Amino acid sequence: MNLFNFNAERFLRIQSAAVGLAEPIDQIAAGMVRDPAAQLFFAGTGGAGILMQPARHYLAARSRLPCHLVQPAELVLEGHPCLDERAWVVIPSLSGTTRESIAALEYCRQRGASVLALVGHADTPLARQASHALVNFAEDDTSSESFYLQSLLLVLSLLRQRGEFPAYAEVVAELRRLPELLLRVKQAFEPQAERLAERMRDEGWHIITAAGAAWPQAFYYGMCILEEMQWIRTRPVHAADFFHGTLELLEAGVSLIIFKGEDAQRPLADRVEAFARQVTDRIEVLDAAAFELPQISARTRALISPIVLATALERLSTHLEAVRGHPLTLRRYYKRIAY
Repeated sequence: MNLFNFNAERFLRIQSAAVGLAEPIDQIAAGMVRDPAAQLFFAGTGGAGILMQPARHYLAARSRLPCHLVQPAELVLEGHPCLDERAWVVIPSLSGTTRESIAALEYCRQRGASVLALVGHADTPLARQASHALVNFAEDDTSSESFYLQSLLLVLSLLRQRGEFPAYAEVVAELRRLPELLLRVKQAFEPQAERLAERMRDEGWHIITAAGAAWPQAFYYGMCILEEMQWIRTRPVHAADFFHGTLELLEAGVSLIIFKGEDAQRPLADRVEAFARQVTDRIEVLDAAAFELPQISARTRALISPIVLATALERLSTHLEAVRGHPLTLRRYYKRIAY
């Protein structure tokens, strides 16, 4: 596979290892549902927290299991009435050293809650102090898919064990094929990524929108990649909110990037596109449905839209880094703030 600045073997190893966590995740999930009064929290800081959103949304829409999405910093300051010895808290952190996440872990343990840490490194405070830790080494360019997969496997297992997802075995079998298929996605998107990077290199700002499972990836890409890693101004807005304010910023020449998934909320993104094409010609549509994924059912495709979009967008990030001469690791203020 001939892709610019890309190591296919490394990518396959990381994503295959993420899917390979299905069995230990299933064992941990069994403990989570043992108490009928259990509560589940997703408590990730920054981008890692955003990556938990598709799985949490899927669980909340299909199960009576109480499931909360919280900001670690807010949780420590305000608390939560459901955070007690029956609660399970999932804390993702690639480094395992994120200060706000460590503070949240300590706060949760003090209240008797069990903590599951999803980390990229074993010998870290989060991994050592959590009740359970799942370790899958990754780096910035491979972490999105890894976290999406782990959180998806967790909620599917919870649903299965509660008798709310009988297709668990079939879907997990399809997910095991996904790492190889994601390489095909990268290959297919490479020409568009190169073209789009050239287009975006000097543009001042972008409106980014999506709905459903694709929305967290749109939010993540705007904030964590374009803003943090490339210093490009963005306005991420959910497609359901687009017509309640942001549409007034749209005019000829304004850049709009629309992410489309394959779930029930896709029509919200279609509606934005139909309107926007009457106003601006600076529209890019990144559509998970455009990629061939042999032997992946429509049911599973709806679940993995953010994974597919993330793996394609890695190619855009790589080309942006090159054409703008701006390394993805370059930061202004990290040394001046405490996380």
